[in-house]
Amino acid sequence: MFGPELFAFLDQLARNNRREWFQANRSRFEEDVRAPVLRFIEAFAPRLHRISDRFVADSRPSGGSMFRIHRDTRFSRDKSPYKTWVAVQFRHVQGRDVHAPGFYLHIQPRNTFAGAGLWHPDRTVLAQVREAIADTPDRWRHAVGGRTFRARFERTGDALKRVPRGFPADHPAADELRRKDFIALTRFDDDELFATTFLTSLAGRFRLAVPMMQFLTNAMALPW
Repeated sequence: MFGPELFAFLDQLARNNRREWFQANRSRFEEDVRAPVLRFIEAFAPRLHRISDRFVADSRPSGGSMFRIHRDTRFSRDKSPYKTWVAVQFRHVQGRDVHAPGFYLHIQPRNTFAGAGLWHPDRTVLAQVREAIADTPDRWRHAVGGRTFRARFERTGDALKRVPRGFPADHPAADELRRKDFIALTRFDDDELFATTFLTSLAGRFRLAVPMMQFLTNAMALPW
């Protein structure tokens, strides 16, 4: 599905992150990066639906599962116009943006990883998830505590220094209630990305995150 020419383009873009260079090499981007990523999204859709048919694999070139290569530089000191990676999100069918619960794939030379969960949710959603964890801490611990899940995934994201207001400081899930993100990442070597088995490997990793994803969607009153 993916070939070394994808990484060759991204490595060269990292060294030539200018609009003039990108325009001169746009055909390479379309042929070596966008086209194989869109084919991948289309091919992955049946596997995703076997995990849950509530998550969307949209292979449209614009407005679909693949993120734009252009960076939003409005509030950044780094004014480089292009991302030097490729990002794909398979978000919940009722999700409107990147903050929806979803599965994620980040493709970058020497830094390819996949993820699952809920990133930077708004206050309402964050409160829903925290309430669900506070009410059923054992269920949440079970969802993120499986041996194989912990061996493959690293839980990460922003967190508060103290337990948020409204929850006791000595709550048994105090460390979980401090979280502002509920995400987990799993890494792939470059050779794994280029292997013919990558579709199957990625689906297998996502299945390990199903208990966590089910907990989050249930907390948000979304269908699984």
